[in-house]
Amino acid sequence: MKKIISCILLSAMICGCFASCGDKSDKPNNSSAAQGEVNINVPAEKDPDATEPPVAKNTEGVEFEDSIAAKSGDAYLAIADGKWQTQYWGKNNDPDAPTLSYDAGVVPITGNGDYTVSVTADTKGYRFSVTGDPEGECIPEGLNFMSIMISDGEQLFPESVITVNSIKVDSKEIDMKAKAYTSSDDGKETRANLYNKYVSSPTDDARTADGALYDENGEALPICGDYSAQVVDTADFDKWTTVEVNFTVSGI
Repeated sequence: MKKIISCILLSAMICGCFASCGDKSDKPNNSSAAQGEVNINVPAEKDPDATEPPVAKNTEGVEFEDSIAAKSGDAYLAIADGKWQTQYWGKNNDPDAPTLSYDAGVVPITGNGDYTVSVTADTKGYRFSVTGDPEGECIPEGLNFMSIMISDGEQLFPESVITVNSIKVDSKEIDMKAKAYTSSDDGKETRANLYNKYVSSPTDDARTADGALYDENGEALPICGDYSAQVVDTADFDKWTTVEVNFTVSGI
């Protein structure tokens, strides 16, 4: 059910996200922070050296989309644009990166089968959190990170394998440069990296529907070259609004 978003949450999001169509950064920003109580109809205190922030419009009567958080056992699409500003990390209470939580396509993993996860910037919640106007305009540009994630997947589905079937950007299917493998960087969340520029080769815990990528001595097998943490071409994410990934889970 759609609902009116509270003044406290939205005011915190405006202060934290208005720069997503302006200032650039090369570092991720996905930490949580305390939210202050601010009147969304009053401009924030000005910093003389900062870009002019948006003035929040009166949102009385505006129905915002649900802000979605991934629960244990849910799959979601973790993503960050080229400025590390427009992001989604499976949360709906992160004032540093809340903008793509609205109408996020999060799906519970119930067993082996096909699933789809997605994010979209085509929501009133996204537009308001970035521009201060539910009808404002701000389109994400570039890509710094993208991965299918399963919350608590390593505990719940320790043998599961994610096989990516298709990736669509604004309803257009894009080419995949390599195959995605399944792994975990924290022993808790299961992931299939679609674009992770910090990983140069498949990790030694990689698992695939084709079998192991390394032999018992840790040497790469011939099929290892088919797999990568950089599955997509960032050129396909020059400007984007909606990203959708279809995948198959096996091994449960």
